[in-house]
Amino acid sequence: MTKISAFLKDEAGAVTVDWVVLTAAVVGLGLLIFNWVRPAVSNLAEAINGELAAAQACLEQNNAATC
Repeated sequence: MTKISAFLKDEAGAVTVDWVVLTAAVVGLGLLIFNWVRPAVSNLAEAINGELAAAQACLEQNNAATC
């Protein structure tokens, strides 16, 4: 019985459980923020792609860096 009571009183694993819960919370918040920010980043990337495509077409038509 002393081994069982010693096991129940031992708090060494409690720190590990705390870290697991905190890590899960940080990962969950990261995923939540990622899903919230993703549309804005996608729209910005599409706008940049459009500007680069327009600049490339201008350079191909004019053969100069005057675009």
